[in-house]
Amino acid sequence: MLAACVACTSLQSEKPMTDCTRTTLPPVEVDTTAELIAYYPSLGGGMDLVCGVMPATTDLQVAMCVEGAFTHALLDHFEHTNIDGDHVADGVRHAGARCKDNSGAFIYYHVGEKPVWRFVRGNYDEALNVAAAHGGMGFGQALIVYDGQRIEPLWRKGQHFYRALCQRRGKLCVVDSRQRVDYAAFVDELMRYGVSYALYLDMGSGWNHSWWRDARGTVHEIHPRIEKSRFCTNWVTFYR
Repeated sequence: MLAACVACTSLQSEKPMTDCTRTTLPPVEVDTTAELIAYYPSLGGGMDLVCGVMPATTDLQVAMCVEGAFTHALLDHFEHTNIDGDHVADGVRHAGARCKDNSGAFIYYHVGEKPVWRFVRGNYDEALNVAAAHGGMGFGQALIVYDGQRIEPLWRKGQHFYRALCQRRGKLCVVDSRQRVDYAAFVDELMRYGVSYALYLDMGSGWNHSWWRDARGTVHEIHPRIEKSRFCTNWVTFYR
């Protein structure tokens, strides 16, 4: 039986989108181009910033998880102050380490049953307060695209795998480069793909380990877990 129509609203300039088949959608839909892989979680169960322990693949409520904010130092234990930038997890705001690279943020929360999200440019202190007040999530990172305009930080050199949390045609997606590329080339491809907003996601070696679940429930790993993966601190997590 189909669920009632649910308006999923972004606070950006794009029109709200209406999802009338939420319960029949796969946990994650995948779109590809020659240079990119885009993952579109259904958002049926919302999303959160999970801190401390990576969501287990045995948790069938999780559709996808990827590293979000930067980790400040390689510690053998978890503490919120080791996440770069203040952040909100499960409706609670936490102080993080100062990070000059955080030029924006992403917040997500619900108003009633309606999911609301926003990409923030510049100071995001008040945005985090809003997310916390509504029991949501939020974190800071380097902004790549805002309102369709390219904003290109130049702090990465050489060829790497890249990933961004994006909004395209009113939907949230996680977009990965298919191969190691220059940072500018990755941004070129995001613009060509038509994203209206993009926020960098941590993709250092070990931090790029992530996974998603298909319609059959099969888990697909993106980049293997390695020794450094134990230092990861936070994951943008999408629920079915």
